[in-house]
Amino acid sequence: MTQFKKSFEKFEWLDLEKPAPKELENMVKPFHIDHNLLDDALEHGHLPKLEKHKDFTFFIFRAFSAAPQHNYTTVAKLSNKIAFLLSDSHLITVHQKPFDFLEDIKGRNFENPEALMLSIVYEMILTFEPPINWLSDKMDDSEKEIFLKKHGKISIDQLYYQKAKARICRKLLQFSQNVLNQVDVKQDNLSNLQDIRESVVNYMLQLDEVIEDAQSILNTHISLTAQKNNDVMKLLTVFSAFFLPLTFIVGVYGMNFTYMPELEWRWGYYATWGVMLAISVVIFLWFKRKKFM
Repeated sequence: MTQFKKSFEKFEWLDLEKPAPKELENMVKPFHIDHNLLDDALEHGHLPKLEKHKDFTFFIFRAFSAAPQHNYTTVAKLSNKIAFLLSDSHLITVHQKPFDFLEDIKGRNFENPEALMLSIVYEMILTFEPPINWLSDKMDDSEKEIFLKKHGKISIDQLYYQKAKARICRKLLQFSQNVLNQVDVKQDNLSNLQDIRESVVNYMLQLDEVIEDAQSILNTHISLTAQKNNDVMKLLTVFSAFFLPLTFIVGVYGMNFTYMPELEWRWGYYATWGVMLAISVVIFLWFKRKKFM
């Protein structure tokens, strides 16, 4: 376990990284915190939540922590959480993974624990910006591949992972929004809280656009694939229409009967070719008239 403790003018901040259950219990024993909250603080895949217990308010928020290009489709692999235990005189943060933004925050001063907590939460929400931008760029690349390139192809597997990633990020932000809407802070911190709420809404709208684009690209890809299949079937049908009657004529005159009148006719061979060419011309003109060709 790694711990960091800092005393401000009006409160103390205790940051615990990778604590074992017993270590966490011993560290927070003077605060008489409910065991259920400690279990939630250590649960790896817990979703954002808020609970009020006696002197402490318990929060969980999640930050995006995976590389944008990794094909993960679970909350636990895409994000990591920080649990907050907030009172008027203390802020305790518990997390399993180190966060770079925490190192920057440790060097700053804050008037009250609410301001410190909101600053951390704001940095956690900002971690969703790089993957959202990456997903938006990937959607643009896929659209260009389909619409601007003659034989553009996209990876359905990658599109699935991108859509799943966007969907999970949106759900996490939606849970975070629900928690933020329940947070009550002092007048001095209302502006910071509102900034966080607006950032969450903005990111959710961008993710909605990514999800819609992914679905649109998938539908377009399916339509183009179906169109290509139809073109192939159309071409095969045209060839069949030309060669079916010709094959029939050739088959008739390929029979091995002794008494077939046309076989001994002097102009039979040329007449057969003339009939087949005439049939081909008639079929061609009919296709042109019906605009099949």
